Amino acid sequence: MSVISEKLSKKIDVWRQEARELLSKGGSRVLSEVTVAQAYGGMRGVRALICDTSRVPQDEGLIVRGMHLSKLVDKTPEEIYFLLLTGDLPAKDELYSFSNDLKSRKQVPGYVWDLLKAMPKDSHPMAMLNTAILVMQKESLFAVEYSIGIHKDDHWKSSLEDALNLVARLPAIAAGIYRLKFKKGDIIPSDPAMDLTGDYVHMLGVSDVPDFKDLMRLYLVAHCDHEGGNVSALANQVISSSLADMYYSLSGAFGGLAGPLHGLANQESLKWILEIMEKYGGTPSIEQIKKIVAEIISSGKVIPGYGHAVLRVTDPRFNAFLDFGKKHFPNDPIFLTVARLYEVVPGELKKIEKIKNPWPNVDAVTGAILYYYGLKEFSYYTVVFAVSRSLGLTAQTVINRAVLTPILRPKSVSTQFIKDLLS
Repeated sequence: MSVISEKLSKKIDVWRQEARELLSKGGSRVLSEVTVAQAYGGMRGVRALICDTSRVPQDEGLIVRGMHLSKLVDKTPEEIYFLLLTGDLPAKDELYSFSNDLKSRKQVPGYVWDLLKAMPKDSHPMAMLNTAILVMQKESLFAVEYSIGIHKDDHWKSSLEDALNLVARLPAIAAGIYRLKFKKGDIIPSDPAMDLTGDYVHMLGVSDVPDFKDLMRLYLVAHCDHEGGNVSALANQVISSSLADMYYSLSGAFGGLAGPLHGLANQESLKWILEIMEKYGGTPSIEQIKKIVAEIISSGKVIPGYGHAVLRVTDPRFNAFLDFGKKHFPNDPIFLTVARLYEVVPGELKKIEKIKNPWPNVDAVTGAILYYYGLKEFSYYTVVFAVSRSLGLTAQTVINRAVLTPILRPKSVSTQFIKDLLS
């Protein structure tokens, strides 16, 4: 039994007992009420899901398994994945064993490369990623074992195997997509000796760029999870609750991540920053930024990278990347624009009473930093996001299988029902 399986085996009995006790003690307790506005507004704020991998309090930001992101920015993706799965950061020997386990699973089946090379040259990188995941569905151990017949108490075990295989292979697939799509040269084979971050950078073909590995490590950690109700997490949970295997559910989740309102926000923010820099011939002044903000507000539009559906403080992920930029390239004109916007925009937005969150989210800065390091292909940014988010999504699926979460089936009502209610 692997170190991660052994660790989870000890935890799962406790989690299952805890869930049974909570249901017995307070199964009829009301968590939330639903208003007509919430029913029409995307269920915003309705408490109806359990997610133990992370939570996002509006006044704190991302907390992974009880640990605030600010305490995790120096960790590796392997450490974060172990934390997401088990609730504990790994001890030194556990990390060594877990890392080696992931390294042993990196090999991408050859048919994946054949398929990606055969796709139309104008395919979107996220479509290529989704296609690669779906074509690997036949590799699902859970699907095989379920077809044979396994007890539901053991569903998590083969799901964990699928999760580890997917997380281990995604950096190679993502890097291969980058090189194929943007004509960067031949696909670079995975190095079995490298960790996830180092190998991803190596396979992208940019391992000679100073500090880029540090950026990617931070990126993979910072975007790892964001509770259970965002589009990709909810799609993942709905699909996996039907006992579809993880290849199907992760593909569905990434389909949601590809949507402009979810995974494309950093691209939109960077595009806007480059546009205003072109307008003013470089980093705009404080007064120029105030003018820009006033124009956007008067037009009824939003400022890219500012505001968040949940948060009411500066996104701690933004702070982590801002600190990274200040350390490594404080005088870069694009980064200076990001920093100057942060000086001005919140104060201007605070003047508008209806705006609940004038603070920047992570997308206000990440596109600018990827761009600085030469990753200038905007359509690829969501793929990098997906590599990171696979940690949280697959961990959520394993945990849901472990605690025997049932199929999700909320009740819908008709427009006529609402009319009758309000009459």
